Amino acid sequence: MKFSNIIKYMGVAGISAMMFTSCSDFLDEKPTGSISEEQIFSDPEYAESNLLSCYRQWRECFKDRYLWEVMVGTDEIQSGALQALKEDGGRRGSLDRYDAMLTSELSYIKDTWDCRYLKVGESAKLINALKSKKDEDELSGKIYGEANFIRAGLCMELTQIFGRIPIIDMERQEELTYARQPLNVVWGFIIDDLKEAVRYCPESNDPQRATVYAANMLLGYAYMAAPEETGLRDFEEAAKCFKAIIDSQKFRLVEYYDLFDYNVKNSAEAIFEWQFNTTWPDNNCIQFQIGSRAAANMGQDGCFFAGYDHAVPSAWAYSDVEDGGIWEDGDIRRDESLRYDFEWFGQVPDLSSLAWEGLGDDHDELLPHIKKYEDFRTDIHSGMGVNNMWNSGKNIPWLRYANVLLLYAECLNETGHTSEAVDYVNEVRKRAWENNIPADKQWNKGMSKDQFFEALMTERVRELFGERWRRFDLVRTGKFLEYVKARNKWANRYGTIQEFNKYWPIPQFEIDQNDDILGTDQNEGYR
Repeated sequence: MKFSNIIKYMGVAGISAMMFTSCSDFLDEKPTGSISEEQIFSDPEYAESNLLSCYRQWRECFKDRYLWEVMVGTDEIQSGALQALKEDGGRRGSLDRYDAMLTSELSYIKDTWDCRYLKVGESAKLINALKSKKDEDELSGKIYGEANFIRAGLCMELTQIFGRIPIIDMERQEELTYARQPLNVVWGFIIDDLKEAVRYCPESNDPQRATVYAANMLLGYAYMAAPEETGLRDFEEAAKCFKAIIDSQKFRLVEYYDLFDYNVKNSAEAIFEWQFNTTWPDNNCIQFQIGSRAAANMGQDGCFFAGYDHAVPSAWAYSDVEDGGIWEDGDIRRDESLRYDFEWFGQVPDLSSLAWEGLGDDHDELLPHIKKYEDFRTDIHSGMGVNNMWNSGKNIPWLRYANVLLLYAECLNETGHTSEAVDYVNEVRKRAWENNIPADKQWNKGMSKDQFFEALMTERVRELFGERWRRFDLVRTGKFLEYVKARNKWANRYGTIQEFNKYWPIPQFEIDQNDDILGTDQNEGYR
């Protein structure tokens, strides 16, 4: 199907009474009945229903395999050994090895593209329909602002993963076509969308919907992430966005223990939190993907920390400082973020049942695992009757206040205010020692700009481990090749990673179906 047809017909399923048996049916069918497309996207009642559908679909990017697909391949998280070495004839492991098997035909590449672009088109239609009405009534303006937030957020991820991307702007589509646009055009488009989101998103909103504060956070990140060659990187403007959130006094740091506690939802730290529960289709299935296979063999699906090792921490990310890693004595974030102990109600798993894998010294099923998404409600001992870790369903605090403080500190450092920046980092670190941080764990205000930057890149892993920020941080700071090559086990072992690997290839399916993207327009280094 042509890319233009995808844009033309997407977004109607949630409104019409039609039932679709597959995604392709949905994309190829025109709506039936008395509701016109114009009504669906411009009438506030229908437009809000369509907007909520956009949020629900965007949430899919934070579920199941879609989450780990952009988490692996960094210095923080890598593929488990079985996946890296054996799965899919070795193709799966190319996400970490960055070798000749990382091609445009990989299903993981297409997954990541498709999971985002369908929502880009839907939000573009909402923006186009409501642009002339945004100042006429409060609801239209609110929906318009949120649609801008969605389109910008998705496009920002797409361009950080794929580089130059098509822009979907219904008013200018004939001019733009569906070709990949230069990075300065892409990032200018994202920033403009987020400025509109800041202007029109409300002060408060329902959970899993954008506010002016969520929009400001993404706008600040966009100013930091825009490649220098675009001329749009601006740490001073980014700082203003983060400072607006800080000065609002709407948010605060909560106990670190509470951030991924299923009993504590939408806390005072949450600026935007994805909503999940343990019932399909609102479970996130993440634990099934990233838990321990050894635990699964011991407790089957009824062990809440079991799973299949698709994404595991790098040794650097799970080790203590004295062992070449990141964790300092007394930092509570270590044991809240990572599982080191696999004993389960008196049972201790071993590797005897995994000999068939033939991994030798590479077995990692009982090495530390990501802990933040474990959900005890799914355990057979919880008494809640879920009994399957596939139903894991904790909320995910995607945008949170601690990240705002760290990003603001980074901006201060980049603009010559390192001493002040240290105060904001120490505010975050103070919580990591339960508000009783030893003097030797507080950062020194005499740090140089470069010392601060290097330390902050590690601090962001301590605070945000497993929260899907690392790839984007590495790309925007230019540290992707250096850090991944040194710290990712598979990238280090094979030694084939190159600078161009910071971007993935454009999916071959997209090239085949989109007349405006030629095979010669593939990202550098890929086929």
